[in-house]
Amino acid sequence: MKAFMYQLNRSTKIYKLNLACKCHGERWLRRSFSSSLWTCDQQKDLPEKYSKWQVDQKTSEYQKQQFENPFRRTLGILSDDIKNYFGINVNRGTGAEDDASSTRSLRQRNIGPSHCDVLIIGGGVMGSAIAYHLKQRALQGLDVIVVEEDPSYKCASTVLSVGGIRQQFSIAENIQLSLYGSEFLRHAHKLLAVEGHDPPDVQFSPHGYLTLASVDGAEQLHQNYQLQVEVGAKVDFMSAERLKAKFPWLNTDGVEAGVLGLENEGWFDPWSLLLSLRRKAVSLGTHYVEGRLTKLEGEMLDDMVVEGVSQSNFKNLRHAEVTLPSGEKQYIKFALLVLAAGSWTGQVGRLAGIGEGTGLMGIPIPVEPRKRYVYCFHAPDGPGLDSPLVIDPNGTYFRREGYRGLYLCGQSPQPNQEPSIQDLEVDHQFFDDEVWPTLANRVPLFDSLKMHSSWAGYYDYNTFDQNAIVGLHPLISNIYIAAGFSGHGIQQAVGVGRAIMESIVYGEYRTINLERFGFDRILANDPLYETNIV
Repeated sequence: MKAFMYQLNRSTKIYKLNLACKCHGERWLRRSFSSSLWTCDQQKDLPEKYSKWQVDQKTSEYQKQQFENPFRRTLGILSDDIKNYFGINVNRGTGAEDDASSTRSLRQRNIGPSHCDVLIIGGGVMGSAIAYHLKQRALQGLDVIVVEEDPSYKCASTVLSVGGIRQQFSIAENIQLSLYGSEFLRHAHKLLAVEGHDPPDVQFSPHGYLTLASVDGAEQLHQNYQLQVEVGAKVDFMSAERLKAKFPWLNTDGVEAGVLGLENEGWFDPWSLLLSLRRKAVSLGTHYVEGRLTKLEGEMLDDMVVEGVSQSNFKNLRHAEVTLPSGEKQYIKFALLVLAAGSWTGQVGRLAGIGEGTGLMGIPIPVEPRKRYVYCFHAPDGPGLDSPLVIDPNGTYFRREGYRGLYLCGQSPQPNQEPSIQDLEVDHQFFDDEVWPTLANRVPLFDSLKMHSSWAGYYDYNTFDQNAIVGLHPLISNIYIAAGFSGHGIQQAVGVGRAIMESIVYGEYRTINLERFGFDRILANDPLYETNIV
């Protein structure tokens, strides 16, 4: 008699797969499975038997391995290892019988790479940051493929954002992610350098954020400020009088206080960061595939149950079908799958059965696209070089763009104003009715501004609590999620990329603990809200 129990321990936020086996009377054996992995700086400690590898051309089996693939060496595909523990014959190298039905259903001529250790869906800044960190850490120890439908990125959230980065959050993990992001941006010219190319210039402008609060919001702003200082952010809490003295062009009517970022806040060029991350990931061995994920297949782990709930089936995915621009199909076998498809992650999750099943599997990834407008206007007499990115108490923001009197601005609409996502057309009436009046009131010099250009982009909006969803899915043993940032993805991408790498390579978060951002909070209906969402 065999039983597998997957416990969701919300008090410690630790997930462990426990194996219980009853055999020979009443004697119970209990064992925990955990993954491990040799990384690039551990190669010198490898045993002699792993000193080199050869491939038998007749059997396609590995005889010895120089740097044994971490997923073939340890858990690999979870179900295989469990079966091996009980002595059930599983031959993954030659096409196991338990995998035959999936293989046959997806067997056609492969056009590109046919297998990998980690398959990343989404090649924007998030997917590319994950690929970069994985390859930078494990080098040739991991085969990484990234699937991106639009390599021009003309509709990607990354390149359509305003590229802001701040530490002014009310959740410690968000502050930590952006602190790391700022540090990364400062050293991007070295970290993302590729031989034969000019060092990347992400044009980081550390001019700070200025978050304003009314009388009603001042106390919450001060509490957030105290947390930010505690975590390590360099910010200053300023009264209305101090704000007026420092920024004479600012109308402080209705403003009680503000928090100004002194270091590590500002804005940068999202396009440059994306291209630099992608180029570096490719130089390290990442393979990008242009196409759209259209199918996922795997198997149910029928012997695994979740304690205390009716849903008893775990899934383990094995194969992906990618439709290429030509209409041809490419089939990829993988060990781990990372969903980093931005606004479309919820839809991609349904291909894996997330939101399509019963019980807990019926709960979808609550991420969907939300359209946001960015307006660029000209005001030659506006605030000068000392202007930070200013956030009004009603959420309207603006920042300087270059040195020619141009500014970017925008505002998140109210729930009853949410625009259609069917296209990326810009509503200029929204600017006239909602944005401009706020700008002209807060900065009187903007009263005579002239519209220069505008565009719209998508937020990967988490409808549950507007915060990131990061980590393993509790019921699919080999799917990671990195989505739902609700406007913060561009500034947190490199931090989340490192976190996903740590989770895959080490089986735990080692720098910034993102367990609170896990999918389990959605299953438990336990939202994690920010108190100053912009």
